Amino acid sequence: MSRFMIRVMQGQRALPLLCTFLVISLAGMGISCTGNQPSEPQATTLTSFDSANDLNQIKVTDCKASLTTENVTNGQHALKVEFSNPETATIELSSGAKAWDWGKFGAVAVDVANPSNQEIQVGMQLENGEPGDGSSHWSARYTGNVAPHATVSYYYGFGPSSPIAHGMRGGPPTVAGILPFSMMPGANKAISAQDIAGLKLSFQHDADTPSVVVDNIRLLPPFKYDGIVDRFGQYTHGDWPGKVQNPQDLLAQKQQEVAEIKAHPTLPDRDEYGGWASGPHVASQGYFRTLKRNGKWWLVDPDGHLFFSMGIDVINVQPNGDAYTFVTGRKEMFTWLPKPGDPLSQFYSNDSHVVYGPTQEGQTFGFYTANLARKYGANWQKEWQTASLDRLRAWGFNTIGNWSDPALYAYKKVPYVATISIHGHFAHVPSGNDYWGPMPDPFDPQYIAAANKDVREVVQVHREDPWCIGYYVDNELSWGGGTTDRTHYGLAYGALSASGTSPAKRAFVKQLQTHYGSIGRLNRAWSTHFASWSALLGQPYQPAEVLNPRVRKDFSNFLTLHADQYFRVIRDAMKKYDPHHLYLGSKFAWRTPEAVKASARYCDVVSFDIYKSHIDPKEWAFTTALNKPCMDAEFHFGAVDRGMFHTGLVSTPDQQARAAMYKQYLENVEDLPAFVGCQWFEYYDEPLTGRAGDGENYNIGFVSVTDTPYREMVESAKAVSAEVYKRRSGE
Repeated sequence: MSRFMIRVMQGQRALPLLCTFLVISLAGMGISCTGNQPSEPQATTLTSFDSANDLNQIKVTDCKASLTTENVTNGQHALKVEFSNPETATIELSSGAKAWDWGKFGAVAVDVANPSNQEIQVGMQLENGEPGDGSSHWSARYTGNVAPHATVSYYYGFGPSSPIAHGMRGGPPTVAGILPFSMMPGANKAISAQDIAGLKLSFQHDADTPSVVVDNIRLLPPFKYDGIVDRFGQYTHGDWPGKVQNPQDLLAQKQQEVAEIKAHPTLPDRDEYGGWASGPHVASQGYFRTLKRNGKWWLVDPDGHLFFSMGIDVINVQPNGDAYTFVTGRKEMFTWLPKPGDPLSQFYSNDSHVVYGPTQEGQTFGFYTANLARKYGANWQKEWQTASLDRLRAWGFNTIGNWSDPALYAYKKVPYVATISIHGHFAHVPSGNDYWGPMPDPFDPQYIAAANKDVREVVQVHREDPWCIGYYVDNELSWGGGTTDRTHYGLAYGALSASGTSPAKRAFVKQLQTHYGSIGRLNRAWSTHFASWSALLGQPYQPAEVLNPRVRKDFSNFLTLHADQYFRVIRDAMKKYDPHHLYLGSKFAWRTPEAVKASARYCDVVSFDIYKSHIDPKEWAFTTALNKPCMDAEFHFGAVDRGMFHTGLVSTPDQQARAAMYKQYLENVEDLPAFVGCQWFEYYDEPLTGRAGDGENYNIGFVSVTDTPYREMVESAKAVSAEVYKRRSGE
C-alpha cells in the first residue's frame, strides 16, 4: 500500500473501500476540540423526510422509498430504502429547475442506519452544473460502510472545505460524531459548491440485506485548515492521552519503553526465527519453505520449525516515503516548520512522484523522522532501526513486512519479505479499473526482459540469506473483478480496444483463431462482421457491455491465458535466479477467479490484501481448493480518537475497539486452513496532512507520528501472538 506501496482497497466488487465505519463521539473518546470550531452559518437542513412531499424530491433505482418512524435522527420521520436489486441501489435528490448554491457552506452530511446483520457500503456523489442544460456531471463517488445495527453520520466536503482541495483524504473534525466519506480511486478533484444540481446516495449490499434508513441530509458550515499541525506533526486543536507537548515527553517515553522491552524481550516458546520452538520438528532445507500438515498449510523456518508469519509493513523512513508530506502551497497549515540552518531542516525533501493530489511537485517534510532525531539523537537512524526490531520481537511479530528498510535485514534479528517491482518501457493493457496504472502486457518481449532484469538485480542480494522468507513481485495489479462483464473481463475489453501492434491483442486473436478456425465461425458466435482475422487484429474493437455466453467464455479463456503468461514469466525468472526462496505472488487487491487460479499454478504462496473488519470463512473457503498456501499481505483498522483525521480503510470507534478488532481478525486468519500468515499495513501513522504521493492520512500505525506506540494495539498483538501456534495447530 505504499505508493508505491501501491495499495488499493481490496474486494471483489468494483467499488472496494470495504470499511466498518461506526458512530464516533470525539468528546466521549478522550479527544477534546479546542479550536477550529464550526462558524456561522449553522447547519441547515436540506431534507429530513418529514412529509410525503419530501418523497417527491427523490428518484429511486433498484429500491423502494417510504417514510418510517424507525431510526429517526431529526424530526418525526426518516426515509426507509428497501432494496429490490440483490447488490446495488441508489436514490437521487434533485435541486429542481435551478442548481443549489452551497457557496456559504463547507459540506453536506447524512445519517445512515443499518438495521441488518450485514455491513452496507454507502456512497455519495454530487452533481455539478445547471439541471437540464447538458453540462452537468457527477463527482467521483466517496464511500464508507455502516456496520450491522449501527447508525453513522458522514460528511462530503466540497469547495475550499474539501480535504482533497488541501491534499488530504480526511479533514479535521467539523462536528463531533460526523466522519468524512473516504476518497475513492480517482476522486482527486474538489467539487464546486456554487452549482449543485443533485445529490446521489448509493448502496452496495448483500442479497439478504433488506433495507437501510436515511435521515437528516444537511449542510454544514465551512471550515479552515490554517494552523492545524503543531511542531511534532500532531493536530493542534485537540488533546488526548499520550499527546507529546515537548521534547522531554519523547525522551521519557523512550526510557519507559526501553525498560519494558528489556524486561520482556520476546515471547516464550519461539526459536531464533520466531517459529514454534516446542512444536513439531520437520525436515529443514536451510531456507523457508511451505508444508501442508493435517489439512493446514504452514511455513517452515530454516530450523525446521512450523512458522506462522505475523508482520508489519513499511518499517521505512526513506525520504518521500509514507512519512513525508507536502509543505509547498500549504505552509499556513503548519504552526512550525524548521528554518534554514535548523538541524531538523535535514528532513526537508522534494517530491514529484505524485499519483493523486492538487500538488504535483514541491517541497516535503518528514515530521516522523524529525521526531526520531529529537528522540534518538544524532545517531537516530541506527537507534531507530534497533528499537524497531526490538519492538517487533517483544510485541510478538516475526516478520519484517513489505517495503521496509533493507538495512533492517542485516541485523539478522527478524525474518523478512523482500519486494520486487518490474519497471521499464513495455506495453500495457487497460482493464477499465486502473487505479495504479494499466496492467503490464506479459506477452511483450520487452516486459519479459524487464522482469528478468529486475528480478535478477534484487534477488542477487538475498539468494543466500536464510532470513529471507521470499519475494512479493509487483503489487495490486489491475486484474479486473466485480460482477459486470465490463469489470470482470476488463483486460479482454482492453486488449481488443488496442491496435494490432499490441502483443496482448495478438495473443488474444491467435487464441481465438486456434479455437474457431475461420473468422465466419467467430462472427456467428460473437454476432460480429469482421472481414478477416487481420481486420479483427488491425482495428480497435469495443465489445458490448453485456456479453453472450460464448463471448464470455472466450473472454474468460483470454484472462486465463494472460494470467498464466504473467505468472509464468515471473516464476521462471525467480527460479532461475533464486531457487531457494518463495515466490509470494503479486498481492491481489482486485481479482478474478481466472487470475487467482493462475497464481496458484505458478506461485509458492498466493497473496491477498484484505481490508475488512473480519475474515468471513465462507467468503474465503475457495482458498482451500487452490491447494496452495495463502498470505494476507495487507490489512489495517483505524480510529480518530487520538488526533488523526481518517481511520483508513476499516474504521473503529476508538483504540480499544481497534485492538479488539485486531485480535479477532488475527484469529480469523489463523483459523483458515490455507493461510500461513498476515502482515499489518503499516508501522507508523501516515502524516496528518497526507503522504505526498496521494494524500492518505490514516491512523493505521502501531506507532504515532511521535513514535509513540499505541498501547492497546501492542497488548493485543502480544496476546494473540502468544496463542497463535496452539490455536493454529488445534492443540
